[in-house]
Amino acid sequence: MKKFFYNRILMIAILIGLIASLVIAWQRHEVEIKNQQIDIAVDYESLWNIAERDGLNFSDVLINAKEAGITSLAIYETTYEKLTRRGKVIAIAGSEIVGNYYNGSLANDNWRQLVADGAIDANKVYIIGHDLAAYVETKDDLIRRIGADRVNIINVGDSEVLEVKAQYSPFMTMKIGFLTEELETAKNFGFTILARPSNYMNCSAEDIHAVFNRLDGYPISEMVFDGPEVLGATKEIKTTIEEIGRRNIIFGLIEDPTQLQFYKQTGMDQLAKGLGYDRVARLYAIPKDEQPKLQMNVAVNRWSSTDHERNIRINLLRIYEKPLQGMTLYETNMKYFRNTTELLKAKGFTLGKASTFEDYYPSVMLRALVMIGTAAAIILYLSLISKWLNANFKIQLISFGVLALLMAIPVLMGAGNKVRLIAALASANLFPVLAVIWQLDRIRFIKLREHLKLRKIKDSERPMMIKEPTPLRQIILMAVIALIITGLMSMAGAAYLSGALSDVEYFLEIQIFRGIKLTFVLPLILVSIAFLQRFNVIDESTNLKNIDVVSQIKKILDMPIKVKTFIIFLIAALAFVVLIARSGHTAGMPVSNAEIQFRSFLENLFYARPRSKELLIGHPAFMLAIMAYFKRWKMMIFFGLVVVATLGQSSMVETFAHMRTPIFMSFMRGVDGLLVGSLLGIISMIAIHFYSKWNNKISNS
Repeated sequence: MKKFFYNRILMIAILIGLIASLVIAWQRHEVEIKNQQIDIAVDYESLWNIAERDGLNFSDVLINAKEAGITSLAIYETTYEKLTRRGKVIAIAGSEIVGNYYNGSLANDNWRQLVADGAIDANKVYIIGHDLAAYVETKDDLIRRIGADRVNIINVGDSEVLEVKAQYSPFMTMKIGFLTEELETAKNFGFTILARPSNYMNCSAEDIHAVFNRLDGYPISEMVFDGPEVLGATKEIKTTIEEIGRRNIIFGLIEDPTQLQFYKQTGMDQLAKGLGYDRVARLYAIPKDEQPKLQMNVAVNRWSSTDHERNIRINLLRIYEKPLQGMTLYETNMKYFRNTTELLKAKGFTLGKASTFEDYYPSVMLRALVMIGTAAAIILYLSLISKWLNANFKIQLISFGVLALLMAIPVLMGAGNKVRLIAALASANLFPVLAVIWQLDRIRFIKLREHLKLRKIKDSERPMMIKEPTPLRQIILMAVIALIITGLMSMAGAAYLSGALSDVEYFLEIQIFRGIKLTFVLPLILVSIAFLQRFNVIDESTNLKNIDVVSQIKKILDMPIKVKTFIIFLIAALAFVVLIARSGHTAGMPVSNAEIQFRSFLENLFYARPRSKELLIGHPAFMLAIMAYFKRWKMMIFFGLVVVATLGQSSMVETFAHMRTPIFMSFMRGVDGLLVGSLLGIISMIAIHFYSKWNNKISNS
């Protein structure tokens, strides 16, 4: 029987690295619990539309939105389309003016005279001001947007009119600056302002100064840019950084609909870095095409899970465009606002200006110890699958020393981003594998001990020494204890992964862990190699002898396969592909409505929803693997269950790869998964036990 020795020096190095990882984890937790304030925002225009559609006074809508918990109004730069609709400034195509002249509907004598004189160009747009303040503000920004050479001032009677060289349709939706009236209204009703400026073409420093001068004197809580570029991109980012920094405004990054990093805006990375990551918050809005499909309670719960799990600190709520049955549009949305804010308060959040993370980066010394511990884990695994390396203690130490230096030195020098990612990837894959391998060696030792005990007694006494089959309750107890111990050992990998990556850039998802899908595949391969080094899945009678792994693999590949076995294999392979496709940050395969409901049930039942692949698959398989071993099921079945059990362990660690999720929540998700998974495992073991007894009874009869 191959006996593998665990190098104590490597294990001590791993323990030291684990202590350093836990210190970083505690520091991270302290940073995260200070970041608990959320800004609940809704578009100014959306509230205006509610008032307009329900025939309400806009002031009443604002007062009630404030009482319902809305803290900020998102104010965008206006457009001539909006101003024309409200009658403040009229933008009309020259072709329409000329057409009205010829069909007799142009009554104003001054305009008729201009058309008659050929002074009206059908290919231009004419701006007529009814609200003087709005006219003056938009005139100034219009010239900045398109240039003075495209704007001409003409007089129509006693009125000033702007003649603009532009195509009518796109011109009407072009952004033309903030309206003081909207800023003033938000301020007077006690809201802070989520400012949504857009960039200028060939933006200059003067353009940027003009935007911020317009905003001066108003309570700007956050700034989130509208469009594909941040203000000042790409040549004047520095000016934008200076203006935002001077006013202590939070810069908001819009989470991408795939929930992977952010909606790409040119210049956003440079702006975030220039401001400092302690001035950056994450914004989320339910996608426009998804919102109408969500029932209100689902949308409300979405905000709770989003803020908890993804560190979103700016909630930009879209209104429901259709009222609920028996309610007005106004009543529907006020209920939505109120239910959302009340749930967030119940979850421990406070409402106000979005809080941010402190500029956290752990000590390079602590991080270097994590790197050294990771190097030790790599060498330890290699020593547990290679008999030659396992027997060469000196080679292990030399390899460990070289690898530890290669991983620690870049970190100590203040760099090492790639090394940290490698360490995180190694931790996510190796520690669950090492935990499972340790359990395999433990039960092999139990088997060897029984075998040696039987060999030392006389043949006449041997029947008396053969024990009765292990009672089910004892197997269940062993399985539960083994699962908890293995889970805790796997959690060490989670601590290592977090220790390697924890900093404010990963919390905000400026940087992300890459290799999520690999953590579901590689551990299964690594465990399979270790398993075949310890057990013979073809000839179980040789399990106490030396085994040739390559020969085993060849025999497995040469085995004849029955059609039903092949079909089972295809189903299992398809299920595995689906599992991998649905993992990671990206959208992957769609989730069924039934599963969404199941997830919602788990979210309401637990502090953190356990992952289905752990509680429904991995952990029950782990306990059934223990049962398979002590019940002497076929070795191939035991092998398959061990591989599936590894999936649950690797999933526990992979949870921590989502660095935006608070570390305490990731920990509780793993704990909840262990508890529920062990319960389901117990139920499965009891069910199989009684099914076997019933089946044997039928066979005997």
